This record gives sequence, C-alpha cells and structure tokens, in this order.
Amino acid sequence: MVDDAFLREHDAPIPPHIKGLIFDGDGTLVDRMPLHFLAWARVTQTHGLEFSERRFYEFAGMPTLKIVEVLAAEQGVTVNPGEIAHEKERIYLESIPGVQRVKRVVDIALRERGQRRMAVASGGWRHVVLQSLQIIHMESAFDAVVGADEVEHGKPAPDLFLKAAELLGVQPAECVVYEDAELGFQAARAAGMACVDVRPWYSS
Repeated sequence: MVDDAFLREHDAPIPPHIKGLIFDGDGTLVDRMPLHFLAWARVTQTHGLEFSERRFYEFAGMPTLKIVEVLAAEQGVTVNPGEIAHEKERIYLESIPGVQRVKRVVDIALRERGQRRMAVASGGWRHVVLQSLQIIHMESAFDAVVGADEVEHGKPAPDLFLKAAELLGVQPAECVVYEDAELGFQAARAAGMACVDVRPWYSS
C-alpha cells in the first residue's frame, strides 16, 4: 500500500517497498498529445472519419490501430486500419522534434535513476517512444521500454505494465505507475500496481 500524500505530491518520498517505477510516455514523460491530435485530425479527415478532440482524449493510451478500428466500426466506414495507423504515425513523426518534457515527471525519473528499476510502458509503438525519449535526452534513463506493438492487448488491459515489471525483474505489487489517462489508470489497477495521476502537476 502507498499513502495518499505520495500519490498526490511530486516531491513526496517514494515508499521504500517500491522497487520499480513505470512511466507512461505521451502526456506523462513527454508533452506531445497536441501533436498527436493534429496528426489524427489530418489522417481521419482524409479517410472520411470523424474524430473530435474530446474523443481523442477519451482514447488516450489506446493503441493507434485499435483507435482506427473502433472509429471505423462506430461510423460504418470501410477502411484499412493498418494503412491509416501507419499514415498517422508518419505524419506525427514529422512533428516529433517539437516534443517537450513534462518537467515534474522527468525530474522524478532523473532523481530515481540508479536508485530503482525504471521502465517506460506506452500505448505508442516502441520505435516512436524511443524517438521521443531521444529528443528529450532521456533514452538512457530507463532499464526497459515497452510499446503497444509488443503486447497482445493494449490499455486498459494490464499487459503493458506487467511486461514492464517482468523486464525489470520486479513484482507488480512493488511497482508504481505514473500515468495521465483513464485507460492507463485502469491498466495499472488491473496489473495490481499503485498509480500516480500526473495531470495535476502540469501547471504547478
């Protein structure tokens, strides 16, 4: 168990029984969600799909391919989900040099590097996650990186976080997840891990 103060305060000491820290990527370590939405807006418009900004944030953490499949099914549009997913990621990668750190979350990772085992477990494809980490100069900070393309089920299933814990050699109950989206919170709970909501730290 972890206390409420730790879950709320970015500078609170991490409980001593916590041996592994698992960070989401988009919206947690890196502030790139607006760039993702712009890429989605371009590609969905091209393929006759509607995708509002509100709906986009509801899907935060869901794998790209799954998002296309859900939108197409809901709207009765016949598309090639794999083709659209790759097109969206290509458009996004054109803008990736503009990503910024979420400072208070990155500060925790820098502080804990070498003290605890650390991983990134993201709903994005692994090669895209690695590029973002390189841009914010954090590619060497983590012991493992897991992308949605490396597990069978994306968030809200626990697969990503359980895979990260396995790679770290840490039991799920000894891990804390840092997240910014409801699907990620659900995935952490399903994995039996405590979860910190980083959204209050954005502007503080």
